Amino acid sequence: MDQRSSLDPVPCWVPASGHALRRVGVHFDAVRVAGLVGDQVAYELMQFTAFRAGPIVRSAVGDRSTCFLLPPQSAAARRWPAGARLIGRDLRCDAFVGIPALEGRTWPLDWRSRPTGEVPFVEAKLLHEVAVAVLAGVVGP
Repeated sequence: MDQRSSLDPVPCWVPASGHALRRVGVHFDAVRVAGLVGDQVAYELMQFTAFRAGPIVRSAVGDRSTCFLLPPQSAAARRWPAGARLIGRDLRCDAFVGIPALEGRTWPLDWRSRPTGEVPFVEAKLLHEVAVAVLAGVVGP
């Protein structure tokens, strides 16, 4: 067993069990992409990063959105394409994102890609490039 991978610190914003709402802009910024397009953006991002994309949360209810967690104060620096919704502290109201625990029952949320000590967040520039390509139909099925 590789002990190093199991010793990655769990970020303080990840709940110990179940799931919890966390305010965006405090520990992270977030970009949400709804439906199958969100899955496609996550897939392309994970392929490009050799499955070390940083934290990506998927919801199994509603619009079945995929939420990409970026470093705090990093998402507003870019103009996100239609279909990718910025959720950040720069908005005029508080916003919250559901965060699942790393283990156990977390339905309706799950990790598509987990935060690690090496990659605690999704890289904003790379996510922007992938989202633009997928949403423009340049990459994908």
